Amino acid sequence: MSGISPSAAALYSRVEKVIPAIEWPAFADDIDAILRLKRERNAVILAHNYQTPEIFHCVADIVGDSLALARKAMDVEADVIVLAGVHFMAETAKLLNPGKTVLIPDMGAGCSLADSITPEDVRLMRQRYPGVPIVTYVNTSAAVKAESDICCTSGNAKAVVESLGVPRVIMLPDEYLAQNIAAQTDVEIIAWKGHCEVHERFTPEDIRELRAAHPGVTVLAHPECPPEVVAVADFAGSTAAMSDYVGKEKPARVVLMTECSMSDNVAVDHPDVEFIRPCNLCPHMKRITLANIRSALEQVRHPVTIEPELSQRARLAVERMLAV
Repeated sequence: MSGISPSAAALYSRVEKVIPAIEWPAFADDIDAILRLKRERNAVILAHNYQTPEIFHCVADIVGDSLALARKAMDVEADVIVLAGVHFMAETAKLLNPGKTVLIPDMGAGCSLADSITPEDVRLMRQRYPGVPIVTYVNTSAAVKAESDICCTSGNAKAVVESLGVPRVIMLPDEYLAQNIAAQTDVEIIAWKGHCEVHERFTPEDIRELRAAHPGVTVLAHPECPPEVVAVADFAGSTAAMSDYVGKEKPARVVLMTECSMSDNVAVDHPDVEFIRPCNLCPHMKRITLANIRSALEQVRHPVTIEPELSQRARLAVERMLAV
């Protein structure tokens, strides 16, 4: 590739199946700068599975779903963490690394689930259901986590709920995740009315149309999808579980009912699998770009700060989750 550094050209070989060659020159300069800045700042980049391939496969040091990022954040030895994801993920990384600088490339990278509930809402739920433990999805603000007993992710929600050893729990804020977990356990789950704007749009009719258009396709759904979608899918699980399923089962043809970039990122590692891509895009995840990752590192821009007392309580809820 003319005019592109050897390091950027070598990285393109990882993603050539999902990024057209004509687009690569637009990424190469930022990638070279980010790799240099990581060395200069002693920085690492944590990237969620919904990031685009040029971020996920070319500049990220640690990748995964929200549970994996939470676990791996605790072992980071760098001085600076850049969270290529949404704001609650950056807050979680800060909770687990209070002495490090944690940067979010775009302060507007929010989350419809995180926006669906406030600390005041959680306190009102405690008043309405005294003594019932509150399990809070990590897709929430640190302030909401601080009002909770324990956190969970889509990958460990059932284990967290059952670890409490009680007949009834409150699970916030994703209504569909709560309903899907309730179908797998004898624990009664009281749900909130929050929804993910990406996953709530999938319907059973979408799956029926996919099966008709692509005979033999294997359908994997995220548990933030409505229960009626999960019921007609072949498998439901977190983004990490979906990726593992593709690796282990090697379906000839697969569709992932989740955010758009997930299929591209899994496809890089499984070129022998055909991916059908009727995805929904997360506008918040897509606010993270190579350009603003570079700017965050250059300017040490958008550091995450959490008030110490709130941080201590929120961290406890996350640590209880990680101990399950």
